[in-house]
Amino acid sequence: MSIIDRDAELDEGKLQDFVFRVVGEVGATLNTALVVMGDKLGLYRAMAGAGPLTPRELADRTGTAERYAREWLNAQAAGDFVSYDPDTGRYTLPPEQAVALTDADSPAYLPGFFQIALGSMLDAPKIMDAARSGAGFGWGEHVSDVLEGCERFFRPGYNANLMSQWLPALDGVVGRLEGGALVADVGCGHGSSTILMAQAFPNSTFVGTDYHGGSIETARQRAKDAGVDGRVSFETAPASAYSGEGYDLVTMFDCLHDMGDPVGAARHVRGTLKPGGTWMIVEPNAADRVEGNLNPVGRAFYSFSTLLCTPASLSQDVGLALGAQAGEARIKDVVTAAGFTRFRRAAETPFNIVFEARP
Repeated sequence: MSIIDRDAELDEGKLQDFVFRVVGEVGATLNTALVVMGDKLGLYRAMAGAGPLTPRELADRTGTAERYAREWLNAQAAGDFVSYDPDTGRYTLPPEQAVALTDADSPAYLPGFFQIALGSMLDAPKIMDAARSGAGFGWGEHVSDVLEGCERFFRPGYNANLMSQWLPALDGVVGRLEGGALVADVGCGHGSSTILMAQAFPNSTFVGTDYHGGSIETARQRAKDAGVDGRVSFETAPASAYSGEGYDLVTMFDCLHDMGDPVGAARHVRGTLKPGGTWMIVEPNAADRVEGNLNPVGRAFYSFSTLLCTPASLSQDVGLALGAQAGEARIKDVVTAAGFTRFRRAAETPFNIVFEARP
């Protein structure tokens, strides 16, 4: 039996517009896999600064098959990721795209964004099963592209903003770090934020914690490779039970909303801070009301929240599931419920808001 209201008046123009918009949606979805392909096979790197190339030249440079290179290039040209010259049959990666797709030190570096999106889609059938039952799906249960893509996506933003804007926006924190502070980086994942701070402040000591043991193993290796393992340690622990006390600074980067019991974690933070200590909370940029997030950034974050953040929270005790678009008011509720008396928005970017909390 049809569920369509046959008596409803359809706007055929709007229907046609929606159909063609969906064609674009499907093309964009498939291009996620193609961007990851181009990144992992070195196709973008081979094109960066190389000028116009034929499919054969690109294939030779990357050790790939020409027929695959040709189809990939055509898909990239159709999506304006590369330009195509019909007179010469050659393809060029514009300099702006080259920065976004090959320069890992640029804040505009995007391959990790695509990688975490692809990993999220690969796990989508498991999230569908969880949605039927209401169960959760833990962070460590995801495919490796989710974990690796998360690090690669967030690190450029932290590298661009953490030392230049975010930490200086906190009252007196930079001075403490320069003089020698004790810092807990909670929910550190692969340790990018922890290591960046350790490199910038050689007089301070850092402890990174995460409830996922596999991420902690990776973080330890990252710290060793960066030469900061003497001042950085990592432990596997939930946010509500990490060890130590007397911390000058506790940080949480894009993870509070993923926690099952954020209020419990906030209470633990309060108990581990030294008098006058600071809790820095970095969260996705979001308005307090749904209608304020109905934009391209909000769409991406709501989508990640459905596939990653909400399942992660529901897999843990309490399962509050704040969601990636929690907004300032809900974060403040969590902070004040834990006994913090001072809370303010210290800084923001188009993608993040930085909050400062003090007992």
